[in-house]
This record gives sequence, structure tokens and C-alpha cells, in this order.
Amino acid sequence: MNRYFEADIAQIVGAFPESSFKGSSVLVTGGAGFLGSWMCDALHAMGAEVTCLDNLSSGRIQNISHLQNGKKFNFINHDISELPVLDASFDYVIHMASRAGPFEFAQYPIEILMTNTLGTKHALEIAKNNNARFLFTSTSEVYGDALVVPTPETYYGNVNSVGSRGCYDEAKRCGEALCMAYVREYNVTVRIVRIFNTYGPRIRADGVYGRVIPRFLDQAQKNEPITVFGDGLQTRSFTYVTDQIIGQLKLLLSDISNGEVVNIGNNNEITVLDLANMIQDLVGSQSEITFQEMPKDDPVRRNPDIRKAIDLLGWEPRIDLRTGLYKMSLNL
Repeated sequence: MNRYFEADIAQIVGAFPESSFKGSSVLVTGGAGFLGSWMCDALHAMGAEVTCLDNLSSGRIQNISHLQNGKKFNFINHDISELPVLDASFDYVIHMASRAGPFEFAQYPIEILMTNTLGTKHALEIAKNNNARFLFTSTSEVYGDALVVPTPETYYGNVNSVGSRGCYDEAKRCGEALCMAYVREYNVTVRIVRIFNTYGPRIRADGVYGRVIPRFLDQAQKNEPITVFGDGLQTRSFTYVTDQIIGQLKLLLSDISNGEVVNIGNNNEITVLDLANMIQDLVGSQSEITFQEMPKDDPVRRNPDIRKAIDLLGWEPRIDLRTGLYKMSLNL
């Protein structure tokens, strides 16, 4: 890790008492992905024994290679949609495995469905058999094209189950239902986080993996056209990765009601066009902004109601968008 990563990991570690995860054993599925690798880094830095399970379909081995050289880290190359045979026992299971880029939905719909349904069931079985606490990383996509904005956890969603995004939206909704089934039938200790758009170093900019911020940054740094979908007036609310990981770990450790669902996201809304202009200005780019057809079912607005996270977890985002973009631009 370079000094920027080290400072960010230190910020996450500093948000918790020293004993929070020290000596515990944690399984992170999808641990070589963007968020998963940050989770592995943070837990390892806090003294946990970390097992990363990932089939490297969208995760990358370079995200975790620095951890493989040390102690208390294990990597298992495996697809969680097939039940793994594991020798270790675990205190925590964090299920983060899934392709999540909108461009991946068209190419890998069955894989995405299996990871978030069968894969979630398998991860829950591991938690049940180990009496481990379980964190399911769900998504703001369960709200679909929300008609209530800012969107609270009580909103049931406006989702097109047969649309191109349905493989991800509905699979995550099913994953949440599986979590609650394990709460009710087996009394597994479960927390469900609904993640809103998150960005930071290690998020992919290439091909079908590229999401809006890394794509815009990559295009701007290369002075290529910045491609905006629709008129760019659709909004998103972006969370820097350190804020996201801190929120998730606070939820995992919390003693709130079993099966609690909490939004973790930034409640500062920005249009995609304003985001493009901000990135263009930040990197001093000569890129022009071009417009392409809006993908079907793309949400018009996305902004979380985070009052529950503030009230129950004492969490709220700390990194403003321009600061986070600058940090990320140094690490693409």
C-alpha cells in the first residue's frame, strides 16, 4: 500500500476501540473486490485473522497481494455460489461477493443472481454453523427508481423485476429475505447494510466494470470525451470508501435489533452533469462532455435517508466529494 492507502486505513482503524476485532476470525466473501479488499485491509490492520474468499471474476488479486505476504490472512479462490469446505471457524461472516457494475448486468445476469441467492444462503450456512455474526451487503438498488427521496429503509421499492437491472435488484432483495429467514428460523445474528454509490481507490474503470466516477476520472485524465448518459440531470449521492467501511463495521458491531437494515451512504445529492464538470475542473482536463442514451430503468434520483445510521450507529459521512475525488485521482 502507498501512503495514501495507509492513511485511509489508519482513519478506519482509528474509528474503533483497539480491541474491536483483535483476535477474531473473519470470513469476507468477495474480499478481492473493491469494497471487499478495503474490508480485508481494515480488519487485518485491527488484528483480525482474515479469510478472503473470491473467485476473481471481478475482484483482482493485486488488491490483496500485499496481505498474502504476512500472517493472519488466507486467500481461497472459490465461487460462493458453490458451498465451500472450510477448515477454519469464524466469529464474523461478511458477505460482499457480487458483480455490481451496471454494465455487468447484461453480460453476467445468471452469475449475479446465483451469487446473491445461493451464495447468500451458503454464507448464511457458514455463519449458522459457526454461531458467527453475519453482515449482508445489500444495495440501494433494492429501492429501484425510488419515488420517495431521500429514501428511508422503510420504503419497499419501485423495481422492474424483468428489466435488465432485475438480476441484481431482485437478487439482493431475495438475499435480504434469506437473511431474515435465517434470523427467524435459526436465530442467526444478522445485520443488513444498504450501500449507496461508493467510490475510492481500487474501484475499476475498465470495460464493463467501470462505474461513473472511475470512468469520468479515467476519461478526464486521458483528455477523452466524458460520456454522460441522458441529459445528466439524474442525481446520485457518493460515499468515499473509508466512510462506507466505517459505517459497515459500526453496523456489524452494533447491538441493535437482530435483522436491522441500515442505509450507509452520503446524503449530499449531485447531478451527474455537475459531477462531470467537477472532475473536469479537478484534473484540469481538456475533455469535452458528450451525451449518450440513458440506460433503461436507470434511477432518476438516488439519495439516502441516513437518520437511522446517525441515531443508531452514531455514523455519518465525513469526506466531502471533492476531497474524495482528489484522493482517488492520485490512485487510479
